[in-house]
Amino acid sequence: MSSALAASQPLIRTELPGPRARQALEADARLISPSYTRSYPLVARRGRGMLVEDVDGNQFLDFSAGIAVCSTGHCHPRVVEAIERQAKELIHMSGTDFYYEQMTDFAARLSAAAPMPGPHRVYYGNSGAEAVEAALKLARYHTRRPYIIGFYGAFHGRTIGALSLTSSKITQRARFAPLAPGFFHASYPDPYHPPHGCADAAAACLEEIERLFRTTTPPEETAAIVFEPVQGEGGYIVPPKAFVQGLRAICDRHGILLIADEVQSGAGRTGKMWAIEHFGVEPDIITSAKGIASGMPLGVTLARAGIMDWTPGAHASTFGGNPVCLAAAMATLELLEKELVANAAKVGAHILQRLEDWPRRLPGVGQVRGLGLMIGIELVKDKAQRTPDAQRRDRVVKAAFEQGLLLLGCGPTAIRLMPPLICTQADADLALDILERSMQATA
Repeated sequence: MSSALAASQPLIRTELPGPRARQALEADARLISPSYTRSYPLVARRGRGMLVEDVDGNQFLDFSAGIAVCSTGHCHPRVVEAIERQAKELIHMSGTDFYYEQMTDFAARLSAAAPMPGPHRVYYGNSGAEAVEAALKLARYHTRRPYIIGFYGAFHGRTIGALSLTSSKITQRARFAPLAPGFFHASYPDPYHPPHGCADAAAACLEEIERLFRTTTPPEETAAIVFEPVQGEGGYIVPPKAFVQGLRAICDRHGILLIADEVQSGAGRTGKMWAIEHFGVEPDIITSAKGIASGMPLGVTLARAGIMDWTPGAHASTFGGNPVCLAAAMATLELLEKELVANAAKVGAHILQRLEDWPRRLPGVGQVRGLGLMIGIELVKDKAQRTPDAQRRDRVVKAAFEQGLLLLGCGPTAIRLMPPLICTQADADLALDILERSMQATA
């Protein structure tokens, strides 16, 4: 096994999975919940920067970032140092019952980076689902209204409240009914697959919301509209600006809160600190997790201060805002602001430029879309009909893994590119070369 990871180069030493990996897979099959989804048999041992090494010494270029979590790369020295320093001083005290300065220090820094004017208040949880749960409860508490509107294709988490809003795959909801009441859905505008017979996807989807108001969901009883500024699990779909601006107008007209779920699209991933900034719209509440602490468990619900008006005991978390997680988040935010948000914009533009001719040049490649380092490549059977080809997508992802590139799918048929935000143009070119070979091998 290598003593050090070679710089940015995949290196496959064994068959995949290797002997130690096969042992781990056998133990996993006996001991671990079968509800987890695994795309290929990677058994990770360690990571550095853009690279992950498995238990057999195989080295992979990581364009999954732990599902968009490792924003500063694997084990960034500044993040590791912050974790170690804090762990020597205070690991836990519970911000639910006590005070410590890390909670307010990070809240102040986060407030300064917020996509809406302050003052703000911050609630800490442990994950994206917890951040969404807090936002849903806060919206109902503040408005005293029961109903929530979300969108088809969205993923907001698997806890019961968040799951009631999630609608990306039926397997996530099957056999868990009854879910929480009061949740309604409308179509999310996919410019590549507009509603049948409608050339204007944004207008059609906004009209669906108005139809809800006329038929099932009184606007005066609607607490919030929750949306992903770039839909993640649904396919890395970038909506038209008119749609996001139309949501804000609807909310303003009816006194409804606009909640931006930026668990995947935030923390610099799209080349701005928050994806909603691309659309010239300010939310009332924003949720964050994943990349905000570069691998440590932290969920954040950030709201205009006047909205976060619940009383002590209304909502809390024993571990949320853990001092070690906040230390990692502070180091992460500093790196994002100093260099990584700008790098995501620059390298993302380079990737999109390289992908520009793929729909014309490569068989089965449909639309290429994205912002920053949140890029989706849709695979289709028939380009004219835009028929999804999920089986081919899965074969491409597997073929890339066998060549040392870690990818994941999203939506019915897309491959997502979501590398750590430290990704260089050389890393991107290497990954795209591997991906193109994988496309050709599976055509």
